[in-house]
Amino acid sequence: MHDPDAYSTPPYGQPGPWAPAPPVQHPAAPAVAPDAGDSAVAAPGPALPAESPVVAGPASAAEPAVTPAAVSDPLAAPVSAAERLSTGASAAAPHAASGLASPSEPPVTPGPASASPPPPVPDPTSPADPPAPPADPWHRYDPWARAAAGPLQQAGAGVVGDVQRRRRVRRGLAGGALLLALVSGLAGGVVGAQLERNGGIGAVELPQPSAAPSGRAPDSVAGIAARALPSVVTLHVTGSEESGTGTGFVLDEQGHILTNNHVVQPAGGDGAITVVFNGGQTATAEVVGRDSGYDLAVVRVTGVKGLTPLPLGNSDDVQVGDPVVAIGAPFDLEGTVTSGIISAKERPITAGGDGADASDVSYVDALQTDAPINPGNSGGPLLDRRGRVIGINSAIRSAGAGTGADTGQAGSIGLGFAIPVNQGKRVAEELINTGRATHPVIGITLDMGWSGDGARVGTAADGDASPVTPGGPGARAGLRAGDVITEVDGQRVHSGEELIVRTRAHRPGDRLELTVERGGAERTLSLVLGSSK
Repeated sequence: MHDPDAYSTPPYGQPGPWAPAPPVQHPAAPAVAPDAGDSAVAAPGPALPAESPVVAGPASAAEPAVTPAAVSDPLAAPVSAAERLSTGASAAAPHAASGLASPSEPPVTPGPASASPPPPVPDPTSPADPPAPPADPWHRYDPWARAAAGPLQQAGAGVVGDVQRRRRVRRGLAGGALLLALVSGLAGGVVGAQLERNGGIGAVELPQPSAAPSGRAPDSVAGIAARALPSVVTLHVTGSEESGTGTGFVLDEQGHILTNNHVVQPAGGDGAITVVFNGGQTATAEVVGRDSGYDLAVVRVTGVKGLTPLPLGNSDDVQVGDPVVAIGAPFDLEGTVTSGIISAKERPITAGGDGADASDVSYVDALQTDAPINPGNSGGPLLDRRGRVIGINSAIRSAGAGTGADTGQAGSIGLGFAIPVNQGKRVAEELINTGRATHPVIGITLDMGWSGDGARVGTAADGDASPVTPGGPGARAGLRAGDVITEVDGQRVHSGEELIVRTRAHRPGDRLELTVERGGAERTLSLVLGSSK
């Protein structure tokens, strides 16, 4: 079968848009040998149409005679000139010998011989030259003729016209586009179903913002912590009966570290204190001085170089609502940073009092903060937005427990208290220089059992000793037994503890203005604080 013919060429007609096939090659004519009866007997082989003998006549030697069979049968198989000559020669010889013409052919009148000699008759036994192709192969082509014996020959591929080539290209492109659309649709459906069911093909990877700049603003929590952490240390204290963990910070390059008294108190006189720096280095420390009334202590490490002290601020300039950052080791988690604000100022608190004589009670006019402070934060710095120390974290109020030092395991509820740095600075300087701290005093004995409003001076009935120390600051100011002090420098005082806290917030030698009730009348007294050790 072949492709449809664009030119409507009938099969096997004149040449169409394809290249003509080569002519069919028929086998050579069988050799004929005469026998005794002067009759031609064909050798075994396929029969061929009989050819008339070639008789010399007036025809030109260049034009071979055409037999009637060849003229009447246009579909007869082509016979080469050599075959016609050989057949004519073999068939004419017996007739010439007997003088009889062939019954199937009319007699041919001999004519004058051509001037040119007749062509030589080839020897049938010798190999013949290849036949020359006919001038018109389609005229003598017989598709139903018996195939010649011999190998088949390939006719060659047909020539494709430009129109068919363009059509094939268009059909190929259209088919390719259709196949691509089908494959893309199937792939998209599979991927979409997978994403809808499982949320993805590979492992789940959560989105993450691009890397932030490495630098931080100096007044941000990160910026403050980056500058302060190298100067904050963790203290591990071990004593004969108990041990504990607290925090401290570097005061100077000589190795002095400020912390709370209740942090180093478990060491006693023969305990050990180990200081762990932010980089992991450790050093042994010894107590320089401590004071239970202020709940402050100074220890010192030796043989440590490259210490960076924390700058100290001014706690008097702090305002409620100022942002603060606390650094410490809550529950032994060293290097912990929390942040908050100043919730209140001059909050009178007492801490300690575990001793039988209550000599270890601390009276603090504290800064209150909501920055999370937990056990282990004691002694750590409370920093302002410029990274300066404005307080020393000391106590918390926790649920189910009263106000006190963080000796318990209760957590923060947002009520933390820090010793103002102005007070801590003075006490630290005294501890470093003298090993002891001085306390400002009024020179009176208070009635701690008084339930009324204000701080009441004791009476003579309370004991043999006078409640007002003779020659002391209170006596010089005019205070008497039974007086009720209601204000200090214009601030209301509600109890004896508050009066002590207000007094210790000052230095010895500071002048106070006291409002006193005596006999139902109020009066104002001026008092210069004394000093005690």
